[in-house]
Amino acid sequence: MEPTCDRCHQPVTTESCYCPSCGLPQLVYSAEPGAIPASSERWPEAIRDASSIDWKQAMRAALALSVPSGLLSSGISPLSPLGIFWMGAAAAWAVALYMRKQHPAWITMGAGARLGLVTGLIAGWLAFGFSGAGLFVTRVAMHQGNQIDSTWMEVVNKIYHQTQQLEAQMSTPMNAAQAEAQRRWMLSPEGHAGFQTLGLAWYCLLLVLFSIAGGAIGARMLGRRRHPTV
Repeated sequence: MEPTCDRCHQPVTTESCYCPSCGLPQLVYSAEPGAIPASSERWPEAIRDASSIDWKQAMRAALALSVPSGLLSSGISPLSPLGIFWMGAAAAWAVALYMRKQHPAWITMGAGARLGLVTGLIAGWLAFGFSGAGLFVTRVAMHQGNQIDSTWMEVVNKIYHQTQQLEAQMSTPMNAAQAEAQRRWMLSPEGHAGFQTLGLAWYCLLLVLFSIAGGAIGARMLGRRRHPTV
């Protein structure tokens, strides 16, 4: 598009310092040689590489950390109460392992979060499977089903009585028949298995969320705070 004069809007050549029609001085922009480094033309490519993931290397790092973290976070591990912290640390460590194989060693927080997501999903499934297998072995192979059921009955009865007390304090009428039916369903094998499965699912979801956060934080802390060297 040919430039025009700001006053009379007549065409002005790019080399002219004045408008040929009205004589208004024109602004002429010129780039000094060497003002823009040639390497800057490659920065967008390096930034794009930092936001993408080489999944072949990423899966190796994710598998190396997701298996032990999933085992430590499962119900068969005495360290399972610290499972969410294991997952955050494992995801950050997976990012560190992945960055060792990358040149330049630069990664965005979004890419770190995606790597943490994969690590958390694998570890979450493993934790779910290990926990379920542990419950099966405890109930069937070790014949401790009665102990598990009695513990669950105590929990259900405690919840039932606490609900009654809360409704009494709030002067809320309680449907005794409906409450008793709900209590019996929770004590049934189907209800017990359903609540146990739901609890494990929520726990695994927390593991995945903390893994995503750990991956993003790991990328933030370990990524270089400068443009990549090209």
